[in-house]
Amino acid sequence: MPAPVVHRTSHRIEVAAPAGVVYGFLADAQRWPLFCAPDVYVEQLDLKGLEQRLRIWALHRDGMTSWVTRRTLDPASRRVEFRVEAGPGAVDGMLGVWSVEQLPGGSSALTLVREFAAADGPLPADPLDDTLIRGQLAGLKRLAESWTVLDELVVTVEHAVRVDGPAELVYGFLHRAGAWPGGIPGLREVRLDEEVPGVQLVRTTAADAERGLAVRLCFPAAGLIVYSLTEPPALIAGQTGEWSVEPDPTGASVRVRHQVVLDERDVARVLGEGADLSDARRHVRETIARDSAALLGLARRHAEDAADALGLPVPGMS
Repeated sequence: MPAPVVHRTSHRIEVAAPAGVVYGFLADAQRWPLFCAPDVYVEQLDLKGLEQRLRIWALHRDGMTSWVTRRTLDPASRRVEFRVEAGPGAVDGMLGVWSVEQLPGGSSALTLVREFAAADGPLPADPLDDTLIRGQLAGLKRLAESWTVLDELVVTVEHAVRVDGPAELVYGFLHRAGAWPGGIPGLREVRLDEEVPGVQLVRTTAADAERGLAVRLCFPAAGLIVYSLTEPPALIAGQTGEWSVEPDPTGASVRVRHQVVLDERDVARVLGEGADLSDARRHVRETIARDSAALLGLARRHAEDAADALGLPVPGMS
């Protein structure tokens, strides 16, 4: 049997930000979906000191891919070493290192080196290909280079409602996004595609004909739906969020959290000359809060009306 052949790839990008700032964002992988378009969701499976274990979901070509990686953080050297424990095909066992180097003048260099092993010599088909990696690098670059104004660019909207009805009915309504139009201001059409159970592509058309595309991951057993906008509307550079349905003996609590990164370049075009980031924050917050509250109201009415009509008790989600 031929000995495994190790293949090595390297990517490097210069970032106009201090190395410590770049490393900080690199280490905080759970925030990547908000800033790095290919990434949809990062779940922390385990954390022990500087050792962490993550499951990452990301868009790859026309579908979704996911893998489990174990990372070792080294803040002193500004390095993150990782090993893929479980992933599609050839990425099992992949080794890699993210590193950040301080450059003269205040900039830094972000480098990713990966190693693959193949028994027969040819480089294996890599599901985590250069397109995805370049997207992650570009996202980290944009994030780090905006670090001085990041607090102004990020908007968070949260809501919670109490439902006197079964948690299953609430979750089912949120899961069936195609039933939403008609009750949400400004939303004209929703098209939902779910070729792989639990992975949804949601295409929306607003009343002004602006279109959007979101990827949603559904976890019914956990009462959780997470999403990432891959084609956000004007004024928004990135958006992620989640709905959580928590059953209890008398009904359910529903919590939603949306996070948005504003696109500074769109402020004047969308809101008019003289508008600034504070105007953009207020506009986006009000729009998302309005639509989010409307959706939760629809979900609550759906669950409570259906429970009343059927004479159902209010059990916890099984």
